[in-house]
Amino acid sequence: MSGSLLDPTAPLTPSGNLRRRQVFSRIAESGATLAAVVAVGVLAIVIFAVVKNGASALSLDFLTKGAPVGIGPAILGTGLIVAVATAIAMPIGILVALYLTEFAGRRATTQIRLTLDLLNGLPSIIIGLFVFGLLVDHKQQSAYAASVALAIIELPMIARGSQEVLLLVPGSMREAADALGISRWRTVLKVILPSALGGIMTSTVLAVARAAGETAPLILLCSVFDPRSFSGHIGEAVPNIPVMIFQLSEEGNPEGFARAWGAGLVLVAFILFASLGARALLARSKRKLSA
Repeated sequence: MSGSLLDPTAPLTPSGNLRRRQVFSRIAESGATLAAVVAVGVLAIVIFAVVKNGASALSLDFLTKGAPVGIGPAILGTGLIVAVATAIAMPIGILVALYLTEFAGRRATTQIRLTLDLLNGLPSIIIGLFVFGLLVDHKQQSAYAASVALAIIELPMIARGSQEVLLLVPGSMREAADALGISRWRTVLKVILPSALGGIMTSTVLAVARAAGETAPLILLCSVFDPRSFSGHIGEAVPNIPVMIFQLSEEGNPEGFARAWGAGLVLVAFILFASLGARALLARSKRKLSA
């Protein structure tokens, strides 16, 4: 009997629970499909609501002038804060990713990846409180403090995304460089980084898209400003879109609420186009690495 069970030439026969497995498989597939449809539907409803309520506020004056007409200074201020944050987070994130993929041992890699994942899941308000105690307590708010908070938010996304892309670089390229007697650091600088540059830029753009919409840290660190004019001095608070949306929506003024919807539409459009651009860069990078 045992011999017949192990006979590789014996014909395949369906087990008694095949029908039950098929039912569970269909239920799981239907549940996954329904969840995806619900997620896309919620996103579509949110975007439709923002476009419907914010489109009427859009105009050239709204995008270029200061309060109470537009949000021009807030657009420039948001760009300044995010640019400084990315300048801080991007090199650190890339160096962390290079260390994880090229130099760290298994134990160190596990611990650092766990730390990055925990940092990525940390509530932004906690990061804002930390930076407030570090840079703002008993001092004035500043764009620099807000940039440091957003840099902490961007860092794990850039590091983990860059690590995944660096792991896609074929090992044969490293072996070829070793065979030619090229030093490790020169291999990383001249071979590995250029090959993964597209994917690294993708992870950076996705991190920027997330950081641009953060509100809680900016309320603590960069919310006392004059919305009528823009100042490029990072040592003081500058107008920014997330805080302006919060302030306008709290006014209880129909015109202010309409401008808040318009500012929300500008922010959503930036995040949407940044995400789509990042996906396109990632697809191009994967094609390049697999070629």
